[in-house]
Amino acid sequence: MLTMKLCILDRDGTINQDRDDFVKSADEWQPLPGALEAIARINHAGWHVVVASNQSGLGRGLFDVAALNAIHAKMHSMLAAVGGRVEAVFYCPHAPEEACTCRKPAPGLFIQIAERYGVSLAGMPAVGDSARDLVAAVAVGCTPHAVLTGKAATFAGQSLPATYPAHTVVHADLAAFADYLVAQT
Repeated sequence: MLTMKLCILDRDGTINQDRDDFVKSADEWQPLPGALEAIARINHAGWHVVVASNQSGLGRGLFDVAALNAIHAKMHSMLAAVGGRVEAVFYCPHAPEEACTCRKPAPGLFIQIAERYGVSLAGMPAVGDSARDLVAAVAVGCTPHAVLTGKAATFAGQSLPATYPAHTVVHADLAAFADYLVAQT
């Protein structure tokens, strides 16, 4: 297997503001403060960044693939403007009741990433705001990192619930994770 520095990020609640009614359009996609610059710092430290995201709004009929592509085009454009890059976006398009193998907490998206890049994900950092992001990551050997944004914002100043994997490293936000990662490199 090849060796490369690969960092896997969740999207909604980690890179951009999450919405209870789903991010359905490019207009609704708003980056969290400092998140895009954090990705640029991760890139500049030699890491390849990919996104693994549940997008059940597709399966629920709330938006279509064209809208999702427009959302990601906006993300890529805004990242490029600050010197950052996400190499690929892996997403699960299924609604929860479809019982697929790619919807986090199932590890299917992570397996797809490992196969696409021809790497082992053992020890690779994976960042998310929900327990399901990190349960999926740990299933393939990634090191779990929680950001206290999005769904995890309510846990600031307290321990994570037991639904999060043991040994999850906690960061205030993606910028704090980037500081941590760059310091380790």
